[in-house]
Amino acid sequence: MSDIPASEAPGHSGAEHPPARVHRDVPASAEQADRDGESRNTKSPNWIASRPLRLAAYASLALTLLVLGAALRPLFLPEKHSAAPVLTAVETGFAQDMTAHHQQALFMTQRLDPAANPTVRRLADQLADTQRLEIGTMLGWLRLAGASPLSPNPMAWMGAAHHHAEAPQAAMPGMATQAELDELAAARGRDAEVLFLRLMIRHHQGGVEMARAVDAMLEGGPVKELARSMVQTQGQEIGVMIVLLTELGGAPL
Repeated sequence: MSDIPASEAPGHSGAEHPPARVHRDVPASAEQADRDGESRNTKSPNWIASRPLRLAAYASLALTLLVLGAALRPLFLPEKHSAAPVLTAVETGFAQDMTAHHQQALFMTQRLDPAANPTVRRLADQLADTQRLEIGTMLGWLRLAGASPLSPNPMAWMGAAHHHAEAPQAAMPGMATQAELDELAAARGRDAEVLFLRLMIRHHQGGVEMARAVDAMLEGGPVKELARSMVQTQGQEIGVMIVLLTELGGAPL
């Protein structure tokens, strides 16, 4: 038999046996680049989706820092003398005096008999919570303005409209005297409830008078808004206290 390779023998076609695959030397770096590209194509949806979230987080952080910087700037950087004051003289005086007025109200709620009627006790707690929040707001304004929390001349901002300066204890309308506060601290039971309501009704009426006065003197701004809120809130509380006092057989001062 002839030693002729099968591929060269008659009747055999080279198509039945495809030529051997040619191997090219592909650099390792190119192969790695192809694999990295496939990996990025596979993971790109999540990567693209997470990018807006990161951008939003960065924007939120930047906005927070800007807001904090604007809020804290007056505490660390002195204002130019030519800049407008944070509070006018009237606003400063009102904030100082109303802070002192509210602080006495808190003192009165603390002097109420702990065993007082639960309804009166709950009312006292509600009054205290409201007045604490308002005190915090006004003290914040005074601090930003660089003003003292205490007025050297109580009620001077109210001018001729104020008619209560004949005694130190009555420098602000509705304020209780030290003797009345001592009496409240010593009272028990129904006597304590009646006295508390009578003193607080008068105290609130004085606060409403002050708030209405500053409301009429200001054209706008947060101090005016707070004063109007006080008129509404304390007016409602006065109504509730009058009802409770009437049920106890008492009458306003």
